[in-house]
Amino acid sequence: MNRTHSEAGFSLVELLVSIGLLLVVSSIVTSALMQMTQAQTTIWNRTEMHSGIRGATELLQQEVGQAGRTALSATVSLNAPVAAAASCDPGTPVTNAVTVAVVSKDDKTPPNVVTSVNGINPLSGIFAGGAALGGAFELLFTLDGDSQEAVKVASVDKTGSTITACFTKAHLAGTVLSPLGAFATGIVPPTGVVNGSSATVLKLYGDIIGDGNMVYIEYTCDTVNHNLYRNVMAYDAASKPAVTNSQILLSNIIDNPGGTACFTYQTTTVSAQGTPFTFVLDVAVTLTVQTQQLDPLTKQYQTETKALLNVSPRNIFAAWEMASLGYTDHIQSTPITVTALLP
Repeated sequence: MNRTHSEAGFSLVELLVSIGLLLVVSSIVTSALMQMTQAQTTIWNRTEMHSGIRGATELLQQEVGQAGRTALSATVSLNAPVAAAASCDPGTPVTNAVTVAVVSKDDKTPPNVVTSVNGINPLSGIFAGGAALGGAFELLFTLDGDSQEAVKVASVDKTGSTITACFTKAHLAGTVLSPLGAFATGIVPPTGVVNGSSATVLKLYGDIIGDGNMVYIEYTCDTVNHNLYRNVMAYDAASKPAVTNSQILLSNIIDNPGGTACFTYQTTTVSAQGTPFTFVLDVAVTLTVQTQQLDPLTKQYQTETKALLNVSPRNIFAAWEMASLGYTDHIQSTPITVTALLP
């Protein structure tokens, strides 16, 4: 007996319906994947923008807070006894000034002279400009109890490890010399100083990094080229290096809404040691950035404005409080080398 085999299958209509259903499902899945990809791109753009401006503003806040701090990279003390000068005018350190040898010590080998700490001469933080250069003399305090006094440094020989100053009291060998107080112009004020800070350039100096070495830093808000630069150098650098791409903190800066300045300052003026000083007590930082890429949904750049209001340079604020109370011997003048770096 022969068995009959069925040759029946899908009809053309059934095949077209199934293909149509498959295409509908595939288009729904593809559309969902495209929307998810676009959403992820939007999130990634905003995350990158948030991360960049947050890092820049945190660094600005930290360094503004440290501005004006005085420090030496190692302990400096007298290498021999110093007798009180017979006739000496502390206000004029070059009058009957005495040249004294100083010795630098570290915590590991106290008896030894230290000529370099992390490649830096311990006396590099001591400065003296001299009367011919504007009279910018650093104040050093002798930390020896009842004999303590503040002396202005008339000159410093970093190679020979000597300083020249007017001592009105006698001091024993081993007396520690330390710069107390703070720089009144640690945040270079926008007024009262030639080539001071501005709405687009923030200038500050001192032991900013906290390693005992003084530096000079400029933040430049360049909305034309869309860059925020941080140019850092030694406070006594021979010249100011030009800004390069390696100094870019943010590369997506744009103009602030309403024309708000990148940097604004709250200032006050107090006379110290016969010289009027302009103290910057607060700095306001306003930065606006945009995403590096267009948003795939809106086809526009996303923007964000970050504002830091009333960032206080604590060292300068403390110096202003001391000056307001009449303790002007804690006010350090602007080093001549910093003045030369301002233009």
